[in-house]
Amino acid sequence: MRCGRGLVGDGRVEGEVVVVKHRLSFLGEVDPVKGTLYDGREIKDKILIIKGVRGSTVGAYVIYGLRYYNNAPKAIVVMEEVDPIVLSGCVMASIPLVDRVGSLEVRDGDVVAIEFKGKEACLTPRGPT
Repeated sequence: MRCGRGLVGDGRVEGEVVVVKHRLSFLGEVDPVKGTLYDGREIKDKILIIKGVRGSTVGAYVIYGLRYYNNAPKAIVVMEEVDPIVLSGCVMASIPLVDRVGSLEVRDGDVVAIEFKGKEACLTPRGPT
């Protein structure tokens, strides 16, 4: 189990993960209309786990676009500290957001549960799908 800051969301979220091992730019590396990453992997209804973020202010609108086009992930988990742009995008799109969880030993297809407890959120691996 790993815990971090629960920035957006409450309760419990469980789902299959998609892992990006580098800093993700939502502008150019995420297609909100298709709900895919730059490499074609789907993020709709998945838990998107990323090392960190990079990019511009447009990233918030890309995240909002994921919700608008019904392609939003169940949650976004950032291993490092998230930036205000991604935070504002998740607030606008009502996408649960956790950061500062550190390095995670999960792979695409694994299932994790996220339990929000006040300002903390803890991730528990459930194994592969």
